[in-house]
Amino acid sequence: MANGGLKYQFTRFNIAEKLIAFNVAVFLINGLSVALLGFSNQGIIKWFELPEDFMTFFTQPWSLITYSFFHAGIGHIFWNMLMLYFTGRIFLNLFDNKRFINVYFLGVLLGGLLFMLSYNVFPTLANTNSALIGASAGVTAVLIFICAYIPNQEVRVIFFNVKLWYVGVFFVLVDLVQITSGENIGGRIAHLGGAALGYFYARQLLKGNDIGAGFTKLLDSLSNLFKPREKKAPLKTVYKNKSASSQSKADYDKQARQRKIDGILDKISKSGYESLSKTEKDFLFKAGKEN
Repeated sequence: MANGGLKYQFTRFNIAEKLIAFNVAVFLINGLSVALLGFSNQGIIKWFELPEDFMTFFTQPWSLITYSFFHAGIGHIFWNMLMLYFTGRIFLNLFDNKRFINVYFLGVLLGGLLFMLSYNVFPTLANTNSALIGASAGVTAVLIFICAYIPNQEVRVIFFNVKLWYVGVFFVLVDLVQITSGENIGGRIAHLGGAALGYFYARQLLKGNDIGAGFTKLLDSLSNLFKPREKKAPLKTVYKNKSASSQSKADYDKQARQRKIDGILDKISKSGYESLSKTEKDFLFKAGKEN
């Protein structure tokens, strides 16, 4: 193909867009499993949804992650992916792909755990049979993260500019109201778990604490298990010219670039995104694309 094919186009997506593409693909595959392969109305969901019972969960522990890739219908996946797209754009203008993965999947994990815990603790839920699907916990974690990290940044909502912290409060209140009305209680609980993770992560990061650092190391270790081992090159004697500066120019440029990014992020946290100059915004946007 002239444009490099689907694989090439996929590699050009940022991490949020790749998650959207994967979720849509899973949704279509599940639908086809019902229409063409004669599966039940749920399709293949039953093997990947998160059950409320801990004993059932122990037979399919992968569901603590996989539940987030399945959706109940067109409306369910549409609104989740739309929110993921817009929150992802803001997030990735500030941080790299790894931090996005941290916030998103830690939100998925905490939302899922809170869902199971609630259905085994609260009397009104203990005797109900339910299961959790949907990316909402991860999407909510990303949304509340940016709302807590740059609360005074304004975004366009239809005809009005609204500060992000208003948006975050609105979505949390909606979930709380829906719980009291008895509508989709399990899903709303998972949303609140994601929201709590996003808020705590952002507030700790503003203090200089990255609570997702350990999760990043875990993911890096897992990815290294599947990387092909490089053949060791024959030993060579190398004579190094020991100079006063041992850092290469590339390392120095990378550190200088990171210092500039950190300075801009500090400015955003203190004065908001709109306080940045056009040059700073352009630099931050370009840096987000390169990460």
